Amino acid sequence: MTFRLRDIDITFGDLPVLKQLSMDMDEHQLICILGPSGSGKTTLLNLISGSLEPDRGQIEGFEGKSISFLFQETRLLRWKTVEDNIDFVLKDRLSKTERVEIINRYIEMVGLKEFRRYYPDQLSGGMKQRVAIARAFAFPSDILLMDEPFKGLDLQLKNSLMQAFANVWLTDKRSVFFVTHDLDEALLLGEEIFVLTPSPGKVKGVITNAIPYKERNLNSDPLRSIKDRLYQLITAP
Repeated sequence: MTFRLRDIDITFGDLPVLKQLSMDMDEHQLICILGPSGSGKTTLLNLISGSLEPDRGQIEGFEGKSISFLFQETRLLRWKTVEDNIDFVLKDRLSKTERVEIINRYIEMVGLKEFRRYYPDQLSGGMKQRVAIARAFAFPSDILLMDEPFKGLDLQLKNSLMQAFANVWLTDKRSVFFVTHDLDEALLLGEEIFVLTPSPGKVKGVITNAIPYKERNLNSDPLRSIKDRLYQLITAP
């Protein structure tokens, strides 16, 4: 199964946001979309989700797919516990027994088993984002859209959350589209990294990162080599 975007144009008022953007992506991959602020990354996610329509171009392969989201803001319900926040997206879809099994599985995956009955206000920022990761994966979606969920976090917390995310994704390889402006985030999570130009955004190039997740270290020679290629692509005229 392949996802395709062909010659996508979209303009808001007089501002062109995406111009002749084309992408081909395989299913069940972790696709990273890397670009500066204003390059249309969030707009691209909105097109994939179907909440926006392009002015011109074709979008193929997303029809009938269910979608879950992971945002920079955790958007947890303050009056519900960790397990109830996850259960909230599963109600009316699965039986109670199935829901409990799924909730238990993902809470354990993100390392919050001892905090399942805590409320969001009792959790640290990193723990809240772990709940958001668990909730996004617990929802029975085909595609997960991630809009800079690690933006603004300190380096240690960011690396911890990205590792937690990668561990969950490796057990449940659904299609993920992850947008970021951060080169290191792209290197640590992306399998295919699409680099966008500044506004109006279009694909400047694509780099494959085939290094296994457990071997990804920003100080390793293989990852530094990919980083050099990415940097050359980003800075090329």
